[in-house]
Amino acid sequence: MNVSLKRMNAIFQKDLKDFSRNWAVSSVILMPIILGALFGRTGVQDLSSHYLLINLAMAMVAMFVQCCLIAEEKEKNTLRGLMLSPASSTEIIGGKSLLSLIFTIIVIYVTAMLADYRPANFGVVAAAIILSTLFYISLGTILGLFSKSVMEASLVVMPVIMVFSVGSFITNFVDSYPILKVALYLPNIQLIELATKVEAGGGFGDVLVELAIITGWVVASFIVTVYLYRRKMVD
Repeated sequence: MNVSLKRMNAIFQKDLKDFSRNWAVSSVILMPIILGALFGRTGVQDLSSHYLLINLAMAMVAMFVQCCLIAEEKEKNTLRGLMLSPASSTEIIGGKSLLSLIFTIIVIYVTAMLADYRPANFGVVAAAIILSTLFYISLGTILGLFSKSVMEASLVVMPVIMVFSVGSFITNFVDSYPILKVALYLPNIQLIELATKVEAGGGFGDVLVELAIITGWVVASFIVTVYLYRRKMVD
């Protein structure tokens, strides 16, 4: 199956225009950047704080924005038109994910610079962040497909944002509540584990387990996304 970059770009350009007009959604990208500037000015340098910002940026931009973009298409009844168009599922999902992906990478980079975070191995950390971003975008698509409007999407996505951003502190309670060990395999916590090993001098070979777990989350979320999308086409 051939993928048309022209169709994907057309979907991306449409999303960019819609995004720029919706200040309620587009303004959320400023939150991680503002927090990054505050952390930088106050001299916060511990790794957990840096990754609180990075996980928050992925949750707020990749997941929240993607969820609202999909929900807005449903609210305007334009998602059905896309599904019935000549564009394939790959072109539609890929095109609608480009905006979230690009903005997330930019926001994370700016936030990290303002917070004065410089990873010991940029390549390893960048690969892990891109993989994690793909997961958050996929999760945002899933939540958007379940939502009927942007308002509903905003309410649905908030608890999930809490789990994948502030929820990273759940590791502090693992010793007291052993059942919480399951949460250690969440992608946001695996990203912190990976970053900790990198700061200790680890390379790709030392973080293969963390990368594999994050990749597993990405693959699983992609499968669910495609299944739900195709189910919506049938409906």
